[in-house]
Amino acid sequence: MISLRGLTKRYGAATAVDDLTLDVRPGRVTGFLGPNGAGKSTTMRMILGLDRPTRGSALVNGRPYAALRHPLREVGALLDARAVHPGLTARTHLTALARSNGLPVSRVAEVLETVGLTEVADRRTGSFSLGMGQRLGIAAALLGDPAVLLFDEPVNGLDPDGVRWVRRLMRSLAAEGRTVFVSSHLMSEMQATADQLVVLGRGRLIADAPVAEVVAAGSGHAVRVRSPQASLLGGRLAAEGALVEQGTADELLVTGLSAERIGGLAHREGVVLHELSPQPVSLEEAYLELTASSIEYSAATADRNGTGV
Repeated sequence: MISLRGLTKRYGAATAVDDLTLDVRPGRVTGFLGPNGAGKSTTMRMILGLDRPTRGSALVNGRPYAALRHPLREVGALLDARAVHPGLTARTHLTALARSNGLPVSRVAEVLETVGLTEVADRRTGSFSLGMGQRLGIAAALLGDPAVLLFDEPVNGLDPDGVRWVRRLMRSLAAEGRTVFVSSHLMSEMQATADQLVVLGRGRLIADAPVAEVVAAGSGHAVRVRSPQASLLGGRLAAEGALVEQGTADELLVTGLSAERIGGLAHREGVVLHELSPQPVSLEEAYLELTASSIEYSAATADRNGTGV
């Protein structure tokens, strides 16, 4: 388990992480979300002892990372897939890690097989693609068979098959009772992979809740309506205060009114309905709503000529 208590990191007058307290528990995939500059990478670096907290503590299984005698046996991490000497082969890189942590060298072949790099194990890593580098980083994280795993953007550079493989790997590791902490900007992957979400904004904790709870808290639930009288119905719904988007000639996407109210209004107006189906909010929509006030860098909407409007 990862335990953070009052974790704070300041750089001069700037606060990167602000009084963060939470537990990342075993047996589930915990997604770590937040806008750029929210403090996610700094938090992970403090967990791994790469940055020293200004205040508070970050413990792994009750101890600071620096106190672990053989860290790879307890914690595996992928923070930067490029942090490998380009002149080393994948096999040599992993062998050095194994020997420095008292691990059997036989584990190298096992993790290379797990991540699908056996055939390129003796190629220099400087020739690896971004996706291959990600796989090597995951292999290094798995090398010590640790109970705690941290991954920062693990699907960067992977093709769709690789993304699906990472998703299955994360879930299988959690199913084995491990603690899996994954940072990502891909909301669709987090919705498909994570059980729990931790959301930061400007260094502070915004949410620590199950995925379903975060999604359910979104206010943008819409209702898909199909009717041969869509234009007439759309006007009536707009008059009731709904936001109505026209799709095809017979289709509307309605926000601001429940399916029950839409159905009742259609009945009163004598409008025939072919479909009335609530559309669940996506994690992306709920996340954007949740973090709207925490975004530091927001590009202006551009017109066709590329100028802000």
